[in-house]
Amino acid sequence: MSNRSDNPPGLTVSHEDLPVEQEEPVVAKETPIPWKQVAPLVAIRLAEPINMTLILPFMYKMIEDFGVADSPEDISRYSSILYISYSISQLLTVMYWGRMSDRIGRRPILIAGSIGTLVVSILFGVCKSFNAALLVRLAAGAIAGNGTVMKSAMAEIADDTNRSRMMALLPLSWNFGCMVGSGIGGVFSNPATQYPGLFGNSKLFIYFPYLLPCLIGSVVAVYGLAVSVFNFKETLIKPTQSKQTESAASTEGTPLLAQTATATPAKPRTMRSLLTPLVVRVMTTNAMMCLSFAMCEVVYPIFAATDPRDGGLGLDPRSIGWSLGVEGIVVIYIQLV
Repeated sequence: MSNRSDNPPGLTVSHEDLPVEQEEPVVAKETPIPWKQVAPLVAIRLAEPINMTLILPFMYKMIEDFGVADSPEDISRYSSILYISYSISQLLTVMYWGRMSDRIGRRPILIAGSIGTLVVSILFGVCKSFNAALLVRLAAGAIAGNGTVMKSAMAEIADDTNRSRMMALLPLSWNFGCMVGSGIGGVFSNPATQYPGLFGNSKLFIYFPYLLPCLIGSVVAVYGLAVSVFNFKETLIKPTQSKQTESAASTEGTPLLAQTATATPAKPRTMRSLLTPLVVRVMTTNAMMCLSFAMCEVVYPIFAATDPRDGGLGLDPRSIGWSLGVEGIVVIYIQLV
């Protein structure tokens, strides 16, 4: 056997000089969206924007019927107070609902929020004074904690491969709900006048001209309540295992971090510790976006309903509802594309 090397004389090739094959990056396969759990959350999410925005088309006319305003300026002022009261009340209570869901679970809070939305939606339709309508709107905002709880539940259902797609379903549902809610409020308000052939002789809708759209909004809340009761499973996992169960379940293949987290749950962090510079910047940006959105959302219906002699468009609630619906379609298209 020849000991002759295939390399030229004087040339030594080491293992380090040999070409190294580049490994292709491992791309994690996206986990399919668990629609059995996600669909109830989307249904519950639709109820809140629908019942929140269905008052926009007839809000100006409703304040006018209450007889509390002496001028168009007063109607605009009362309309703004009525609409923004929902958000103010929600701001004061949303943290409470989030903390409560950490203690008793996501499912009970979602059920309670759906029941509350159902009740206050019907109550708003039978209000005959500004004070009563304002009180109902404050109550509606106080129980509107489902938005925060749904985000937590969605994050607990998702994993790293499908979280972005699943979380995007919530704002998409919100925009769709705003579009549908505005359309419901415009098309079905004051049905005795708009549809005399169907509701002209209905004493109920003559005395409560804004009850029908609220009833339709409550039907959506009933559907959200039904799916949360029968279809949605609890997503919050509490570390309640005993030490004996933990030791029996722990194996060499169980991550040590998971064992530690199960045995000694982390204490809740304080609000100050959560307000990192990054979180503050994100919250500030989101607040500015919400401010501009809320301004447009409440100003346009007032401007559209105001008499042309006072600088408005003089549109009826039906026309305002249709125009807001078109706006919602445009927003959804932009978000998707």
